[in-house]
Amino acid sequence: MKHRRWVWALSLLLLLVACGDANAGEAIDLRDLNLGMSVASIPSEEYINLACAEKEGAKLAAWSEFRTCPADEMGLRGISFRFNDEVNPLAALSDKYQGTKLGGHPVLLTGLVDSSGALQGIRIDTDPNARLFWRKKAYLLALSVRARYGEAGWMCREAESYDGENPVGGLIIKEHCEKRSERRHLILDRELYRRASQPLSDFVNATHLVIEQTTDR
Repeated sequence: MKHRRWVWALSLLLLLVACGDANAGEAIDLRDLNLGMSVASIPSEEYINLACAEKEGAKLAAWSEFRTCPADEMGLRGISFRFNDEVNPLAALSDKYQGTKLGGHPVLLTGLVDSSGALQGIRIDTDPNARLFWRKKAYLLALSVRARYGEAGWMCREAESYDGENPVGGLIIKEHCEKRSERRHLILDRELYRRASQPLSDFVNATHLVIEQTTDR
């Protein structure tokens, strides 16, 4: 029964991403994680490799150990985590569902927890150490994010390019976007360029997303 619920939740999330249903999509933030929920309610078997995001080598046995991690200027503690393939019945069927991926892209995940133990934010970064095949596509995850939350309402600007930053495949992308709803603040960045010091086989290619809970009404 647990696996059936998991498959249903994942199927719903994939459908929302594909269809870009922003209103229905706000029912969940990431799998079965909702901002505002207590870390005590997070299923321990579904998320593994817990560690302090800003304290190298500080592994956690459970979400309840969040106070071990240093707080940022907003009082939030970052906990990095990964999906557990062992409870994902789809992982055995296709590598599309293996590992920690969103929209098919390998990602790094961080939960942002406040002093009371409530999940106040989720940070999603494309994995810079993924295979070259995936790193070449990393900036495209931002397009899936915008479709998932709806194209309307985004405020975007292009960041300045500096001397020595060169196109990759004819493109330089340094885009910062934000969107607010009645319950979420989305911060979305995507980058694609090559630094002067980088060889042709290397480049900057990334999507960064932060989902924050707000009290806007």
